[in-house]
This record gives sequence, C-alpha cells and structure tokens, in this order.
Amino acid sequence: MNIDAIRAAAQRTAGRARVTPLLFSPFLDDIAGRRVLVKPECLQHTGSFKYRGAWSAISALETTTRARGVIAFSSGNHAQGIALAARQHQAPSVIIMPSDAPAMKIENTRALGAEVILYDRATEDRDAIGAKIAADRGLTLIKPFDNVDVVAGQGTVGLEIAAQARAEGLTVAEVLVPCGGGGLTSGVALALEADAPKMTVRPVEPTGFDDVARSLASGRIMRNERLSGSLCDAIITAQPGDLTFPIMHRLCGTGIVVSEEDCLRAMAMAFTRLKVVIEPGGAVALAAALFYPDQINGDTVIAVASGGNVDAPVFARALNEFA
Repeated sequence: MNIDAIRAAAQRTAGRARVTPLLFSPFLDDIAGRRVLVKPECLQHTGSFKYRGAWSAISALETTTRARGVIAFSSGNHAQGIALAARQHQAPSVIIMPSDAPAMKIENTRALGAEVILYDRATEDRDAIGAKIAADRGLTLIKPFDNVDVVAGQGTVGLEIAAQARAEGLTVAEVLVPCGGGGLTSGVALALEADAPKMTVRPVEPTGFDDVARSLASGRIMRNERLSGSLCDAIITAQPGDLTFPIMHRLCGTGIVVSEEDCLRAMAMAFTRLKVVIEPGGAVALAAALFYPDQINGDTVIAVASGGNVDAPVFARALNEFA
C-alpha cells in the first residue's frame, strides 16, 4: 500500500468518481475560531466516499473474476458503493448488512441491484458470514477497508485535498477525517504525505467507539466493547484494520472523540451554512472542527464530510434541535 497504488486508483476512477469541492462559510469560521474548509464526500455517487474504493477495487479485478461477482459487508455506504460499481461493471453483487442499518441504506442497496443479506452485528460475525458465502458461491470478497485497492480508491480524496488546497495557496492544515476501520483515513494520510507533507491527518470518532484513538495512543490495535447503539453507524467497526492501522500509526496525529449531540449540531450547521446534508457518522470531523477547538492546532482545518445517507427522522431531529 503506497502512493503509487493511490495514483493508479486515481487513473481508474477518473471520469467515474466525482471531484468534490472544498466548501467554506465565514459563519463556520466564526464558530471554530479558525478557517474551516469542508470536503463534502456526501456529494459523491451513492452519497459517500465509499464509491471511490468500490470502483477502484472492482475495476482492478480480472475480467473473469469480476464476472463471477463480488461480495461485501457494510452498514450501508460501502454497500451502496459496491452495488453501484458492480452494476456498472455488469457484475452480480451480494451485500451483508447489519439488521439495524438505516432503512434508507438497505433500500438503496437493493435498488442498486445487490442481493442483501441481513445479520445481527451484536451477536454474529460478519467476516465469517462473508467468507462462507464467498467460498460457497465463488465470489470475490471486497472488504470495506482491509483491501489495498479499496484504500487506494479512498486515497484519491487526499489527492484532491492536496491539489485544491494548493490552488488556495494553502500548504499547512490539520485534516480531520471520520474514521471507522481506517480506509479513508489511511488513504488520505498516504496521499498527503506525498502531495502535502505539511498537513497532518487526525482521525475522528464518536464517543464510546473510539478504537482508533485508543489504538494510536497505545501503539497496538484496540477493540470496541460495543458494535451497535450509535447514531454514527457508518463508522462503527470492531477495531482498526490490519492494513490501515500501521499507516495511521506512522502518519496520523492523535485521534479526536466527539459526542453524538455535537454530530447533530454539525449536521444542522452544514445544512444551514453550506446547504449540504451529512449523516451523523459523516459529520464527526466537522463537529470536531467546530466544537473542539482546543484539540486542534493551527489557523486552518479541513474537515472531510464522508457521507450523507441519513434517514429523514434523524436529519429532522438535527434540524429541530440545532438549526
């Protein structure tokens, strides 16, 4: 896993993945007490950055392997990315999703042509389920973060941040990234190491599910005690990936942990000031940028808004309570 893999993924995704902008608002700057730029991957195909890694991984498969089909497990964003990329490659897809995933994500994944298999994330092992079905049906398992081509695809976010910041005359910033298993975080960190070495990536997680922050602090992989019960379902994983953790440990700054309430506040601010819709898990980085100033260094912060697939009642709650 290196910058060459990310640049190769950028070539494969060119013309497929959207180049999302860097957004800003003086109102957000006032709240944060520094310049805030937002990378809205909620505007990406299927509503999240996951499409980048999905297209990167599926397009890298040999033709005969791809034709047999792919399988993935996801709470919804990786699911939708894989489902769309597979359909665009005319390949079948099977997605294993937790039964408590947002209804919209389950419905969208099915609508994109995937076969959806539900499981209980608190009592069942999605890795074991995926491995068995892959073996039984001859499908290629595309993991959500422990896959070189997936991480490479997510790293294209970092290439865009570096280029867009450079166009703004910006070379120094802390880049806050919503973090589950670390695919996006490690990919962005590798890209910035090469193209914007004065920028530092900081992983951001919700309270109670801070396995990456604890892992970075201890120097070894730590697990979450719980695997459900958070509004930030998109970034809830058992632990950092074996592929991604060494990259994050080498390149990332300390993790930041934010409350669910602050995620909802950030969602409301993103809608009222930037006119974009962010889901709770996708809003953790913006929440850190706006409401945790003492944990951030420097005059400029870039927050990745990683996804926007939120059920209407949750979004309404954010607006009703904080807009």
